[in-house]
Amino acid sequence: MENSRPQDLALLVHNKLRLGKSRSSLPEIGILEALFDCLFYSSMCKEESDLIRVTITFIDPLNPDPSPPEFIVPERWSFVAFENPIAMTTKALAKLSKAADPSCSSLAVYYDDKGELLIWGMIDQAMHYQNFLNYESDTHSEQPGLFQVAISDIGTLHVLFDYELLATLKQNILVKRYLDVLTIGPISKILKKNAEVLKLRIKDYLNGAYPEEVYEDWEEYLDGLWIQTFSRLLLKIQNYQHGGAILIADGHDDLDIKYKIHYERLTNAMVAHAKSAIDNFFSERAIDAHLESGRRSINKRLYQFETLSLNAKKGTGDEISGAISFIASQSCVDGVVLFDRNMVANGFGAVLRAKRMPRRIYVSATSTASVKSLSADDPRHYGTRHRSMIAYCWNHAGALGLVISQDGEIRVFSKIEEKLIMWENIKTQQYMSNKAQKQKFDSSKSKTHQE
Repeated sequence: MENSRPQDLALLVHNKLRLGKSRSSLPEIGILEALFDCLFYSSMCKEESDLIRVTITFIDPLNPDPSPPEFIVPERWSFVAFENPIAMTTKALAKLSKAADPSCSSLAVYYDDKGELLIWGMIDQAMHYQNFLNYESDTHSEQPGLFQVAISDIGTLHVLFDYELLATLKQNILVKRYLDVLTIGPISKILKKNAEVLKLRIKDYLNGAYPEEVYEDWEEYLDGLWIQTFSRLLLKIQNYQHGGAILIADGHDDLDIKYKIHYERLTNAMVAHAKSAIDNFFSERAIDAHLESGRRSINKRLYQFETLSLNAKKGTGDEISGAISFIASQSCVDGVVLFDRNMVANGFGAVLRAKRMPRRIYVSATSTASVKSLSADDPRHYGTRHRSMIAYCWNHAGALGLVISQDGEIRVFSKIEEKLIMWENIKTQQYMSNKAQKQKFDSSKSKTHQE
């Protein structure tokens, strides 16, 4: 939605709250309009020459934790009150943003009985929430308050209800839906096909170590590991706020690679991680079977194998993180980071030399790129980095190109059935709808109770 304003975001949040469980404490629309106005204009300020990046949690300080869970985990959030609440202004937000790194905390904001917005305190332990969103952790954490709003760039606000991204206001554009192209549609199919190297090696491992096991039961896990690893790479590049580009292609035609390398550690680490995850799963299952059978003793080697596999799983997970960071940093050099289909990095600082451009490209409004979702556009409307990627993908069928702007916007390009298609507003974090959250978290709770 173009020509949008903070008031449009306020209305969207107000309607969402009306449909929720907390209608009794529903703030008036004027309060929400004042909130988003203040946040929007704060995003244009600087503090000590830095842009403002901060997250606020809209939470009632008189009742910050109305429905605590039965079991409180040690790393759960807590509300830390200021001795004296602070009037919410752009100046106050700018000053406090230096003490509230959004990767680990947020500012607690609510209104008083006069309808005035105040900063009442802070929320801690936000790092666990961020780690889950960024696929750095499998453990989700409960979120405080009615909703959160994050300032990530000039004129850019993200509104979240728990793990659901309700909408993003980017200057004057309101984005209410991000495309999940990494798990749905033709881009997902390309990535899953590229994951064959991982699947074949794990299939061989299962046949040798666990011949009774059905490989197909693990295929979804392997696809998820591959795509989540790629998502994490994109997130790391976004966080540099330098901009960059990734090209996945078979050969080196029409490429001038300034810094050639051959780095396959990321792929090998995924294979090792999958093997250790499989070992850990079967060792835990064997121990559970012994306990359920009523046996009074368990072979020591089984416990040792379970411990070793768990340590290997953690170690290879750390190895994946290190390899992702190593590759992502290369995007800060002007040019393209080059991969082959096996996720082996073959160089960076690459220049795309293809010149022949399509007369038009097609922008897809859906992940699946159905005919009805496509709208034609002129490739000359885009910058040099985008045009060079468009030309390369147009001349090399099967290539997959991604361009990450300095503001974090990601556009994906690929030639599908003689059309150069572009996807934008790409979902990279682990956002989930309320329904998906309930299914995932209920499943997690059920597993925990069984253990």
